[in-house]
Amino acid sequence: MRQDVGNHNEKPPKLENEILKIAKRIQAISQTGIRFAADKFDQQRFEELRELSVQLVSKVCDSEVGKIRDLFTFETGFQTPKVDVRSVVLKENMILLTKELSDNKWSLPGGYADINYSPSEIAEKEVLEETGLNVKTNRILAIVDTNKHNFPPLEFHFYKIVVLCDLVGGTLRGSDETEEARFFDFDNLPELSEKRNTYELIDLIRLRLNNEEPYID
Repeated sequence: MRQDVGNHNEKPPKLENEILKIAKRIQAISQTGIRFAADKFDQQRFEELRELSVQLVSKVCDSEVGKIRDLFTFETGFQTPKVDVRSVVLKENMILLTKELSDNKWSLPGGYADINYSPSEIAEKEVLEETGLNVKTNRILAIVDTNKHNFPPLEFHFYKIVVLCDLVGGTLRGSDETEEARFFDFDNLPELSEKRNTYELIDLIRLRLNNEEPYID
């Protein structure tokens, strides 16, 4: 049973999440202001606001200021949530997970949506690259907001598109980003990489498997 993997049922501190949401909203507003403000003094004020948002996020996420600054200043123009596509692949009522090299914890195969790929193409490509399995997309199970579903504080605001895929073939293996891939019983999950997927999200996925209508936050 998954009770032995840690305190995943504990919710992230509410105050930290609220501060993080405010900081990311400040960053988004300042980013838009830097792009569209005609007055140079207004641009300087928006740049100062962005720097303050960097300081806030680095405190809440316990990350280096320089790393957050690089993330927050990389993009220009109107700020929007990041899109992350995650694939659900089943075999004998067990779910496919990959062990991430970055933290040695487990997640649904997937990642950022790449330019010039559709969501279904991303879902199939990520499974093949990370696990060695060939899949065919079936349907969207859910589109979720990482401000919900018990996600920890994250540097960015994400929308996660969760796609059910049918297993076609291939051989399980790891990759440059994953140590290994394995199927797990829903009632005996390993320690999850919770910035990628939470136990609450997996529970939601399990419920949506028997419901043809996608869940949307």
